[in-house]
Amino acid sequence: MVLNTKNKFNTACIFYMLFFSITIFAQQPADFVNPLIGTSNYGAAFPGPIAPRGMASISPFNVAGVKNTPMEKDSQWLSNPYVNENTFLTGFSQVNLSGVGCPELGVILLMPTTGAVETNHLKYGSTYSKEVAKAAYYSVNIDKYKIKAEFTASKRVGVSRFTFPKGESNLLLNLGLGLTNEEGAMVKVVSPTEIEGMRSVGSFCYNSPEEAYPVYFVAKFSKPADKFGVWKKPSKYEGVEAQWMTYNGKTRMMENTIKTVVGDSIGTYFSYKFDKEETVEVKIGVSYVSIANARENLEQETGNKSFDAVYKETYDEWNAALSKILVEGGSKDDKTIFYTALYHTLIHPNTLNDFNGEYPEIKRSKVGKTKGTRYTVFSLWDTYRNLHQLMSLVYPKQQSNMVKSMLEMYDENGWLPKWELNSTETFTMVGDPASIVIADTYLKGIRDFDVQKAYKAMLKGADQIENNPLRPGLKEYIQKGYLTTDNKGPVSTTQEYNASDYSISLLAKALGKKDDAERFKNRSLSYRKLYDKNLKLLRPRTADGKWYEPFDPVSGANFEENVGFIEGNAWQYAFMMPHDIKGLIKLMGGEKAFSSQLQKVFDSKQFDMANEPDIAYPYLFNYIKGEEYKSQELVKKLVQEYFQNKPKGLPGNDDTGTMSAWLVYSMMGIYPISPGDPVYTITTPMFDKVTIKLDSEYYQKESIVIEKEGNKEGKINAIQIDGKALNSYFISHEDLVNGKILKVIQK
Repeated sequence: MVLNTKNKFNTACIFYMLFFSITIFAQQPADFVNPLIGTSNYGAAFPGPIAPRGMASISPFNVAGVKNTPMEKDSQWLSNPYVNENTFLTGFSQVNLSGVGCPELGVILLMPTTGAVETNHLKYGSTYSKEVAKAAYYSVNIDKYKIKAEFTASKRVGVSRFTFPKGESNLLLNLGLGLTNEEGAMVKVVSPTEIEGMRSVGSFCYNSPEEAYPVYFVAKFSKPADKFGVWKKPSKYEGVEAQWMTYNGKTRMMENTIKTVVGDSIGTYFSYKFDKEETVEVKIGVSYVSIANARENLEQETGNKSFDAVYKETYDEWNAALSKILVEGGSKDDKTIFYTALYHTLIHPNTLNDFNGEYPEIKRSKVGKTKGTRYTVFSLWDTYRNLHQLMSLVYPKQQSNMVKSMLEMYDENGWLPKWELNSTETFTMVGDPASIVIADTYLKGIRDFDVQKAYKAMLKGADQIENNPLRPGLKEYIQKGYLTTDNKGPVSTTQEYNASDYSISLLAKALGKKDDAERFKNRSLSYRKLYDKNLKLLRPRTADGKWYEPFDPVSGANFEENVGFIEGNAWQYAFMMPHDIKGLIKLMGGEKAFSSQLQKVFDSKQFDMANEPDIAYPYLFNYIKGEEYKSQELVKKLVQEYFQNKPKGLPGNDDTGTMSAWLVYSMMGIYPISPGDPVYTITTPMFDKVTIKLDSEYYQKESIVIEKEGNKEGKINAIQIDGKALNSYFISHEDLVNGKILKVIQK
């Protein structure tokens, strides 16, 4: 037989070209990210660029000088630098938080203008249009000046690109604006292409001014300024023409033109006179250690790289991280909300250490150094419930470093973190959540950290009665089993202590410490002493052991002040003991009574999707045989109702990724129902196929696949793991990661 090699070659070429074209134009996970999701409805997300776990981030700043808005009355307008409904832009902040409920950062504002220099933000601010927000990229047109502004970022450097029209143009760096009012800033014009300085921040959730700390920066410009200057008050400024001298063939700016200013409402400007349309790039490196480190971060990460080169690197980094979970089926909107949620879970905790490994230790008394990653922004009251479990499953190396960061904080501060922010312990919220995260991590098989040190730290938080910042009221809790109304939020705080004690008992058992395991397990059940059998709810007791009167189970919703509960009411905390659901069923009088009371939470509209205490409630019907379909219906309904591809597409504050983690799990069809327990409960996946790539350093299998088949609108009829029937709506972490295919069959 004679082969037609020419036709064979042509066919191969056509196939290759077709494959190459499909590869080029196929949407990658990062292409589905819409950073505008969560920028309204109190989501507190920002739309600008950040690298995965980045220190630097850029956000349009539109919450200063806003007229005719509820800004002064509504915390949404104060806790984050950008709200989608606003239209008045005053700059682009270089360090920001995502999904937090209190104001912090949102500082070092860069703003391009044209014409004469104006330093009052209320006068130089502008409306804007044509926003484009993608993973690692944001752009916008600044209407007043006809300037196109584009932004990207590496891990510690924000990169801006401004396209100016012909004529006089300016770049303002305003250190007076920000989300909080800490006093103290410094800026120095080093040369016509470089600025350095610092800005004080640190009054998160209205902490005292003593908690303020510096964020340092170095800014480098791609074109030298024709004129520059500094200002100390918005209405006055001091300008200077750049003066030059040539010596030994090198041209330098004369020393007497270098300008430094220290104060509160300060800033600097660089001015240009362009005879045609010109582009200027600005790179701003940041550090929490020093100006020298900020400069090194800038040089090492971005050096002479162009804007486009930095963007491509960070986009590729995002795509690699998001590709750890691949989904098939579902609509474009489904993929958009899924990958945007996964994107939001990869912002915080974020990197604190500089390129050289240095970071400020807790209390900021000295500088530490790491060879790995020192993480910061631990909103643990939120994230202990699901985000860290997601990290353990999909990004275990990151989770390991997060636990190591917590243990470093223990070494530095004497306590595990509670709500740590840039090496400042804010002690915001209640409970002892780090213990839950550490135990959960260890029990999922991530054990490359000092577990004995961790256990010692956990016991200190759980047992030291005097001067214990983690567990106020601990003496009363140990003596009575609960906190009384003499303490803040006594019922919910008791429940939080119970949750931590349960996790300690699990870790103690795994470490062979039987007495501790029994002691803490018993302590974890003490919420039962606050159970009112007539109401089938928990309620506060006074110091003499009597029920608190008058008691309104509904009071406390929507952040209303409440004697018994923190950020919730009796209904929203009624089932927040996921470690003892079987005990609660018995306490309530059996499965029928339990199911009826749980249903009331939803029927009476007491379920709050926007807050953490009841976030697992939709899954609790899985504990009642024959009623698992209710969990399937509820989860699907809640996803459709609260998570959408639009700015208000989160149910509320993302809480540094906690709401987003709930969505990621819910769309995959599994959920870590009991923090500390290495167990997932199962519901209907919202994609035909989900492939979770596993890290070979921690897991034996390359991936786990979750599939669904059958009637897509039907109830779950069977669940299989590797073809074998799973006679339960629960699966252990070990069985999941050692399996190949978890199949959900609907009828």
